[in-house]
Amino acid sequence: MTSDTELALITGASSGIGRSLAQVFVDEGYDVVVVGQSEGVEEAAAELRASGREVLPVRADLSTAAGVEELWRAVEATGRPLAAAALNAGVVVSGPFADTDLAEHLGLVDLNVRSTVHLAKLVVDHMVLWGRGRILMTASIAAATPGPFQSTYAASKAFVHSFAEAVGYELKDTEITVTSLMPGPTDTEIFERADMEDTVIGQEPKDGPDRVARDGFDAMMAGKPHVRAGNILNKVAAEVATHLPDRIGAAVAASQVKPD
Repeated sequence: MTSDTELALITGASSGIGRSLAQVFVDEGYDVVVVGQSEGVEEAAAELRASGREVLPVRADLSTAAGVEELWRAVEATGRPLAAAALNAGVVVSGPFADTDLAEHLGLVDLNVRSTVHLAKLVVDHMVLWGRGRILMTASIAAATPGPFQSTYAASKAFVHSFAEAVGYELKDTEITVTSLMPGPTDTEIFERADMEDTVIGQEPKDGPDRVARDGFDAMMAGKPHVRAGNILNKVAAEVATHLPDRIGAAVAASQVKPD
């Protein structure tokens, strides 16, 4: 990729919020590196090229250190500085912790937490060298309270949110910003993949991923430390949750995601 256009990296770009983020970036005039584990990332890239922007698809398993390094080699091979990075890849494991597979939970931690730290370190060091950049990390309003029946997911998103805020503070005197994107329930494939369609939250109306992506992009460009994306009810729910005792917050969260 050789261009004077600014370059952005988006992970988890095959579908959902990541795919919508990639669309926002190309619509705003960025060339993009889009990352996914499945062949869907190739399909997304083909659609994104209709914008006239340069699009580099990378298939990589970011739940492994080797996958993160493979992706980073592809970014470095462009020979271009990253103006922005959206670290969005993530998964959900739904159900009681005692009844679900340990390997699934450890895989979630590897993708949602470890790979976010690994890739963020590479991105931050790169942007420090170039002197500027914008970083978006996808957390969730689930970060605001313990999450029974999605215990490792909620914990992972609490980690991502705290991590984003902390790194952003450390960089506050630079031209690099870090924004935590905190969407509420969003109409993506995640509910089907996590077998959550029969839950209260799975059956309720949801925000569209395009709206969430736009909220995230705008907040990142404005250098905000976080954004509670989507409709006003999400923002109110997240605010209320931060003031509830954990025991009460956990009970409220459980009522929304407990399997039928």
